[in-house]
Formats: sequence, structure tokens, C-alpha cells
Amino acid sequence: MVVKHWKEVGEMKPSEPGAGGVKLRVLIGEEEGAPNFIMRYFTVEPGGQTPYHTHPWEHEVFVLSGKGEVRQGGGRWSIGPGSVVYVAPGEEHQFLNVGDEPLEFLCMIPISK
Repeated sequence: MVVKHWKEVGEMKPSEPGAGGVKLRVLIGEEEGAPNFIMRYFTVEPGGQTPYHTHPWEHEVFVLSGKGEVRQGGGRWSIGPGSVVYVAPGEEHQFLNVGDEPLEFLCMIPISK
């Protein structure tokens, strides 16, 4: 069992081009012995965004705070505290902060072996 506070986990910046004002923390992953999923904590600063990208795995997202949009194809959907988002494998997507406070969300992805 692993028990820790999320603020004890170091922040990092995503390496993908197109990310701006984004920091993430890997809360639970392979380092903690998790065999199937990674839990990540994202902070997107006002005006920031994740890259518009795709990959072969799914995402499950739970928004904790802030005001944002999730972009997919030709559409955009508003998200805020309590919003949940499922991004299917291969689906292009992007998270944008459209508010004046940080957009914070949990994102779970599978561990690819």
C-alpha cells in the first residue's frame, strides 16, 4: 500500500510540443507498484492548454477546479468542477483553461506494457 499527500509529488512539465502553462504530477504509477493504471494531477494555468494530440490509449478525467474546455474534432465542450470526460483511444483532444484561475483535473490512463 502507498499513502501520500498529492503535494508531496514533484511537478513536471509535459514534453509534448503545443503544451503551454501545464504542469503535472504522477500521483500513482509504476513507481508505486501499480500494475494497470497511472493517476495524474494536471494544473493548467489561465490561458494555457495541453497539446492537440492523439494516442492509442484512453483517458478518464475528473475536473477538480477551474473553468475550461475540452476540444475534439470540430467541437468544444465546457468543463468545470465535477465534470467527467472520457477520451477514447485514437481520439484527437485538447484541454484548455478559459478561466482566470488554474484548471485542475485528475487524469487516469492505462500503463502500456
